[in-house]
Parts: sequence; C-alpha cells; structure tokens
Amino acid sequence: MRCPYCGTLDKDHVLDSRPIREGAAIRRRRECESCLGRFTTFEEVEELRLMVLKNNGAREPFERGKLRRAIELACKKRPVPDAALSQLVDELERALYARAEREVSSQAIGELLMEKLRLLDTVAYVRFASVYRQFEDVREFRELVERLPK
Repeated sequence: MRCPYCGTLDKDHVLDSRPIREGAAIRRRRECESCLGRFTTFEEVEELRLMVLKNNGAREPFERGKLRRAIELACKKRPVPDAALSQLVDELERALYARAEREVSSQAIGELLMEKLRLLDTVAYVRFASVYRQFEDVREFRELVERLPK
C-alpha cells in the first residue's frame, strides 16, 4: 500500500482491522513505517456483474430496481407487506447470483419470479403471469387459475 503522506510503497502495517457493512467489506487502520502517518483503507469483494439476456438477443446489466418494480406492480393493492417485497427481491437476487453464471436469460428470471409469487400471493402471481406469458384471452387466465392449488 502506498502511504498517502510520504508516498512510500509497501512499508506499512495494519493496526486495526474490522468488518463493516455486515461483513461485505473490511476497514483497516494502517501506519506507515517511514513517516508514522496513519491512514484508513477499505477492502471489498469485487462485485460480479450479472448480465440479462433479453428475448431479442440484447444483453443488459441486471437491475435490482427493475425486478422490484415488476413485483410491486404485480402486488399493487394486495395485502403484501413492503418487507415481504424486499425479502422476495433479496431471495431472487441471491438465487440468480448463486447460479455462478455471468449471464441469465430474462425467461429464467421470469420463471423464478412466477414461482416465488405463486407462494407469496396467488393474485399477484396471476397478474404477473398474464403479462409475462402475454395472455390474449380469458381461456388462458382460466387455465392458469385452474392449475393453482385449491
């Protein structure tokens, strides 16, 4: 590490080290052995950038906010607490990153979201499925509803 005071390279030692942001990063307090200046450094894991492969072949970065908005729209005016929405977004994001793939199809995201919504709120599930699967008539709605557990 280069000292910000004297510019000496790799002549420092760590005085204190502690996790921050729930273990996502480490804060280190260092002291330069040349000038005795003290400074703080932060270390964190380089975040993997998940790319979404769209149906039209385009690729775009995964956006947590976009996923959240889709869930909010499906759950609009439903008795689903905001905390449950946040938890659902967290679960979906963890599941996507757990795949350890740099790319995930929008179809895979949609299917995973439908599976989670079905367990959370069946009306939200039907709403999302009707848009996601592009229902064109009442028959498709009826078939989906009939497949739901009673």
